[in-house]
Amino acid sequence: MARKLSPAARHMMRIAAGQAAAAAAEANGHMEGATAYELQLAQLHQHRLQLKQVQSQEQKAELKRRILPDYAPYVEGVLTAGKGAQDEVLTTIMLWNFDAGDYAAGMHIGAYVVEHGLTMPDRFNRTAACLIAEEPAELALRALRAGDSFPVEPLLEALRITHEQDMPDEARAKLHLAIGTAQAHGINADNLSEDNAGLLESASEHLTRAIQLHDKCGGKKTLEGVNRLLKKYADSNNG
Repeated sequence: MARKLSPAARHMMRIAAGQAAAAAAEANGHMEGATAYELQLAQLHQHRLQLKQVQSQEQKAELKRRILPDYAPYVEGVLTAGKGAQDEVLTTIMLWNFDAGDYAAGMHIGAYVVEHGLTMPDRFNRTAACLIAEEPAELALRALRAGDSFPVEPLLEALRITHEQDMPDEARAKLHLAIGTAQAHGINADNLSEDNAGLLESASEHLTRAIQLHDKCGGKKTLEGVNRLLKKYADSNNG
């Protein structure tokens, strides 16, 4: 594990990262060669090697939760002063935040990545916008299918961030499916209320859109259940 930085060193890293990110965008558009970036890239390499030694996805996520604070000063500096220079550290940490369950932090970076058109390293084979839509959606669907809840806010933020970005219909369908399923989760005939009916209406719209984009997305049964609950709520208020 890399040596932990002192508060003073973290402050200096934040300042150095911001200065490097601002200068790089005006120079060659890439962070390569900047001392702050190269230090973080070297640390990233060490952490990747550690992660390769772990087979369990659950334990990988836990390891990422422990090491992500090491990158916080660098990320804060880049997001505060950066102007869109290409940055493999930033895009990788964005995904690690998703994996670690810090969706708000991941989306905060994602907004910068999409705004400035940063690209993902070649090994990902997908655009940044596609990853921002798909990665949280896949994590959400995995949790929801296991019977767990999942916060809908980061999914809605992913939709907002990537709204105008091009991606395969299947990828956007997956995001709409995740949003609709998350909104409907936990609502049943015993807890129908005006607020829950509002969530169900939104869920119905997102699930319908998911099916329009990808007929085999897997949302048809969920949509049928949502619409049954909406009809039950309407009937109870018209009775």
